[in-house]
Formats: sequence, C-alpha cells, structure tokens
Amino acid sequence: MNRRPPAMSLLQASQEAPTLSRLMDLSNESVARLKAIAPLLPPNLRAGLQAGPIEGESWCLLVPNNAVAAKMRQLLPALQAHLRTKGWEVNAIRLKVQMGPGR
Repeated sequence: MNRRPPAMSLLQASQEAPTLSRLMDLSNESVARLKAIAPLLPPNLRAGLQAGPIEGESWCLLVPNNAVAAKMRQLLPALQAHLRTKGWEVNAIRLKVQMGPGR
C-alpha cells in the first residue's frame, strides 16, 4: 500500500527548502519596506501600491497606473533615504506599472 507523505504547510516547506526559504525572506522584507515608507506617502497612493521583488540593492514597487508612477518618481529620493535610515541598503527603487486585465 502506497502512503502519501503528510501534508505540509507553505511555511514548513519554505523552512525545509533553502531556495524557497530565501524567496519567503525576500518577500517578507519587501512587505516590511512598503510598511516602512507608508507614512511618507499621500493616503490616496498607499492603497494602490504593492511590494515587488528585491534584487540586490534595488527594490521594485508595483503601481496601478502611470499617474501614480509619476507622483511616486517625485518621492523616490526621500523614500530611499528613509529606507536607509531604517537599515536597508536601497540604492534604487524601480516602479513597475501593473497592467490589469482588459488593458
């Protein structure tokens, strides 16, 4: 009789697989960065932003449209400086416009 191994949660799997563990750590760090800059953002921009990937000293923010991206570009130097004061070495913040379905 073949037995299946017991089901494992995503957290358990990520702890046992080094690559998946690293991805989870980067994802959590990206979300933490977004939370750290949230107080510096105009309230109407906060809801549309999503934490994106971290690649070395570059971090990506996902924005809903070009208008938000344009406003965010004005804030990038202050956001980078704020993140550095929190201990993250962020030399660049990239913005990526998320194209929704039907666009």
